[in-house]
Amino acid sequence: MNKKTDELLQGYPELVVSMFSRLRELISEQLNGINETPDFSSKLIGYGYGQGYKHTVCTIILSKKGVKLGLWRGTELPDPKRLLQGSGKVHRYVAIEHEEDIDNPALVKLLVEADKAYRVRMGNPE
Repeated sequence: MNKKTDELLQGYPELVVSMFSRLRELISEQLNGINETPDFSSKLIGYGYGQGYKHTVCTIILSKKGVKLGLWRGTELPDPKRLLQGSGKVHRYVAIEHEEDIDNPALVKLLVEADKAYRVRMGNPE
């Protein structure tokens, strides 16, 4: 998706890069037309439909041990499987510790719900 994202991944363990790649693929499959924006200072990659924070749907947060799928306004999303973590007033994340975590249907459901919530906020609830 974005050449600069590959630069951001340099120096991360192979397992983290592999988990990132699988999660990135899931995002691109589920969110048609999504844009990828790496943020070097925060060590994350943002995914949204336009420029700026208000158009962000989700992020992938990198660490040496794994990745997290950050969901903007995750506090407002239905989460019956209780995957969302964090104590912020707005944001939540799902920790991805094993590649198998990406295959969880509840994770896909959260991603789809985040996309729907974004479209409702933008007045385009298709």
